[in-house]
Amino acid sequence: MKTLVILVFAIFYFHPSSRGTGKQSSKYGGVQIGVITYSYRSMPDQSLSSVLNYVVQSHLSSVELMGDVVERFAGIPQSDDPIVINRWRTSVSMSKFKEIRKIFNTNSVKINILKLGDYKWSDEEIDYAFNVCKALGAKGISMEISEAAGKRMAPFAEKHRLYVIFHNHGQPGDLNFSFDKVLAYSSMLMLNLDAGHYFGATGLNPCALVERLNNRIVSIHIKDKTGPKSSFPNTNQLFGEGETPVVELLQLVQKNRWPITCDIELEYSIPDGSDAVKEVAKCADYCRNALLPRVYPK
Repeated sequence: MKTLVILVFAIFYFHPSSRGTGKQSSKYGGVQIGVITYSYRSMPDQSLSSVLNYVVQSHLSSVELMGDVVERFAGIPQSDDPIVINRWRTSVSMSKFKEIRKIFNTNSVKINILKLGDYKWSDEEIDYAFNVCKALGAKGISMEISEAAGKRMAPFAEKHRLYVIFHNHGQPGDLNFSFDKVLAYSSMLMLNLDAGHYFGATGLNPCALVERLNNRIVSIHIKDKTGPKSSFPNTNQLFGEGETPVVELLQLVQKNRWPITCDIELEYSIPDGSDAVKEVAKCADYCRNALLPRVYPK
């Protein structure tokens, strides 16, 4: 009953008639602002309906959807046995995943990316991840970047004609690391550039990298961090209180009209009296204010 109430609330909240101005959108000044649902990991209920409701309450209309939420909804066995999990993944019907797509579409939330899969999975499990991606209507699956992952995943991306979208943490801080080496394995390999981690690890302005590789970037994780030379190096901060050039980056995407989704990733410590939903909404407001022209009274 609780799940039904949450879903009804979410549908009403995001339904065109509930706003009077059409479907709610978080595309501001031509730039799609979304969220990776990992941002809600501290919320008590991690069911699919609740996660969707968190997105709706944050006033956002696209997501990078975490695979654990998706698989729980589809009935993955609660087992640590990899053989059991493998058997489930390679035999499960896609019907539940198609249902997820319908639920999100009803609430005008686009599943842009699915974070599911690992290059160390079996061939059959990797095929499964792409099949789930297709059922959800996502552009591709995201995972951690490495040359080994690029080499392994390239043939699967080409086979399924869906992207593998690589996410970075601190790897760019390694002088031997190269985005280009990974991307060279296939045109179907793309980037989910974490601008905060990039800046925190290197101290370099991510705008220069985005300008150079914009046609290989599907999404950017937006967070505000200090740089490596700060008194508190490589540390997550409230939006606007760190050193990452978040506003400059958002406006660069806007200026060039690049089809790059900018996804909020909430990683700073949540202030007392708040929660992840409220903080993601604040982050969304920060992004919106950077992208929409301000009108001042005369």
